[in-house]
Amino acid sequence: MKAHQMVLGWVEQEIAEDRLRIGQRLPAERTIAEQLQVSRTSVREAIRVLEAMGIVRSGVGSGPDAGTLVIADPSAPFTSAMRLHFATSHLPAGDIVQTRLLLESWAVEHADPASASLESAHALLEAMDEPNVDAERFHQLDAEFHVALSQAAGNVLISTMMGSLRDAINQYTLDLIVNLPDWSATATRLRAEHHGIYDAVMAGEARLASELVAAHIEGYYREAGIPPREAAQ
Repeated sequence: MKAHQMVLGWVEQEIAEDRLRIGQRLPAERTIAEQLQVSRTSVREAIRVLEAMGIVRSGVGSGPDAGTLVIADPSAPFTSAMRLHFATSHLPAGDIVQTRLLLESWAVEHADPASASLESAHALLEAMDEPNVDAERFHQLDAEFHVALSQAAGNVLISTMMGSLRDAINQYTLDLIVNLPDWSATATRLRAEHHGIYDAVMAGEARLASELVAAHIEGYYREAGIPPREAAQ
């Protein structure tokens, strides 16, 4: 089990045993990291997953909105979403690609250009544009970017599913780097495609955004030598 999954399991247990309730804040990152003997990076990754699932909301600063607040009903839906997150780490890559095509094509076509999640998407674009970002970090940001795009449609179920798929998306795209003839060239192309998708969403060009995200997802997989539609059969 990955370190951030340990954190997720701990949060689930805390909620199930009524030690964490709606309106309460998670302990500080450092406190959780020390208690579970994991890195603070792992704690932050777990919190990002919980945010994508709509379980918590993170604040910044030192005022009353600081910290990570539990905002979801701590009941069966939370457990179901958590189980989905763990299960996706064992899914065939081809199945993940096909699921992404269905979810993301619909999500960007129905995205609200005024959605706050698109601000996060833009920040992730800027982080991926940094010249010194390595391949592993790039793919982490890439997966988060696609989750942020999906959230702009305002469909809680799709947001939850994409949040649950994030680790699997990150892993299979990273694993396929060895099949690529020139990662630097591929990264340049992916950056341009990300910006094209984002710009289409912001311009309200729904159909174009849907077509671009489908071509983007399939293109990476195809470049790595695995036709996505055949891989899922």
